[in-house]
Amino acid sequence: MRELGAGGKEAFYQGRVGRAIVEVVRAQGGCLTLEDLAAHESAWVEPIFTDYGPVRVWEIPPNGQGLTALLALNYLSALDRLEGLPHNGPDYLHQLLEVMRLAFADTRYFVADPALCPAPLPDLLSPAYAARRVAGFHPTRAQADVQAGTPTRSSSTVSFQVVDPAGNAVSFVNSNYMHFGSGLVPRGCGFTLQNRGHNFSLSPTHPNVLAPGKRPFHTIIPGLATRLDSGALYASFSNMGGFMQPQGHVQLLLNLLLHRMDPQAAVDAPRFCIQDGSAQGAAALEEGIEEDVLEEL
Repeated sequence: MRELGAGGKEAFYQGRVGRAIVEVVRAQGGCLTLEDLAAHESAWVEPIFTDYGPVRVWEIPPNGQGLTALLALNYLSALDRLEGLPHNGPDYLHQLLEVMRLAFADTRYFVADPALCPAPLPDLLSPAYAARRVAGFHPTRAQADVQAGTPTRSSSTVSFQVVDPAGNAVSFVNSNYMHFGSGLVPRGCGFTLQNRGHNFSLSPTHPNVLAPGKRPFHTIIPGLATRLDSGALYASFSNMGGFMQPQGHVQLLLNLLLHRMDPQAAVDAPRFCIQDGSAQGAAALEEGIEEDVLEEL
């Protein structure tokens, strides 16, 4: 940390630490070079958003999975069936699980490095696309084989929020992925290397296919919501848990907006999680959701 404080980015990516990172990766058969590290640049990006109820929800764009939360909210708006349903009842959870599966099917296909394979965001986030995606929704039966749509016609995570008295907010998330990342520790540096390459696809026709100089799909997504009428801050939020993150965003926002919970109750409420972030993944339910709800689902 003292080296970083004194030398900044160059000390990490191009100095002794950079050489140690390259050494430990290449010792395990990797192909990282010091030139790769020196070429790294952080990017300022424009957040993506959708409107849900009285708020505008802001998320990190691809190559992050924030799109998953926005799609799920759009699909819930298109269904328009949640009002009046008991919180975490069987019909309520069935809808949320189904829209999350649809959203994961889309993002696990379309989210890749936007510099090389940009996602068709205007089409994906359009009301017309949401209406088409939920057309096959069944109120009592799960969809058996959920695939990505066609929008165009042609846990090791750290999360915190900072809000000042003027209403400015910072939503922050960072993670090495898969607990200790790659498990590789550069000699004499005291940290583990991240493992984000795990989320590349090896299918040669997939937008997120592994390639040189390319960024993978990643899971860390800070979120914000602002009021539609004034643009003022409504909430700053994020959560840990890999593919749980967009699912947590959706459930938290529904707890706040639909069920009128206070922030602490909204965070404490039991949640579900589609465990591997895929359209076919098994759903886990936290303690506190009634057994008869589980049986009915």
